[in-house]
Amino acid sequence: MIRFKTTSPEQTEDFGYELAKSLIGGDVIALTGDLGAGKTCLTRGIARGLGSTSHVSSPTFTIVNEYDGGRLMLFHFDTYRLAGPDDFLMSGLDEYFYREGVCVIEWSDIIEELLPQDTIRMTITGDGNTRTFECECGEKHSSYILEAAKKAGAEIGTESDADPCVDPAADTNNTDEKAKIDT
Repeated sequence: MIRFKTTSPEQTEDFGYELAKSLIGGDVIALTGDLGAGKTCLTRGIARGLGSTSHVSSPTFTIVNEYDGGRLMLFHFDTYRLAGPDDFLMSGLDEYFYREGVCVIEWSDIIEELLPQDTIRMTITGDGNTRTFECECGEKHSSYILEAAKKAGAEIGTESDADPCVDPAADTNNTDEKAKIDT
């Protein structure tokens, strides 16, 4: 698990911007966090990083907003109002996973069982300026996330963490990634 903190909404958006540079068509980012945690702020940065100039807002009542004008389409979901995975499937929304765009899903825990295997999962906690990110992803995305967090100026771990970047119970072979952060 990768952990880091951002200390302003702008820094959260900058992280999204930097992360978007490495995203490819078919990538899915699943977001969980309370109201005001920064899910839409992060998505705004991803849209900007993909090259979209559209105004990004939470699709609470529309379920999905599509943003184009960049190198890839961005499909921004808010599944808060869905009763569960069946609503998602019955609406045909799972078809977005197979389009050549990037899917960002707020309140993704509602459809967790439907998410593709290589989904980037981010839990965001905090409010106001400071937000803590806990990211679970495969090797394919972990270096991109760490690099994006660094470029955005995020605080990666704290002195009290034995290993600030990775939960030792989740990954014991991450010495190369830690070395990249320490240098």
